[in-house]
Amino acid sequence: MSTYEELISLLRDCKRVLRAARKPTWDEYIESAKIAGLGILIVGGVGFLIRVIVQLIELYT
Repeated sequence: MSTYEELISLLRDCKRVLRAARKPTWDEYIESAKIAGLGILIVGGVGFLIRVIVQLIELYT
């Protein structure tokens, strides 16, 4: 398959996806924001714990 044909195929697929897409409802938006916020908190918490552990190791070595 040539590069041109791959590009045409990609554009066709993108067009199909955009036709099926819709704007989320307010409830869906809020739920997505909550999930993203929870993920941010979890990653931050893990980073904080790693930092505390490293500092404790440095303190006692």
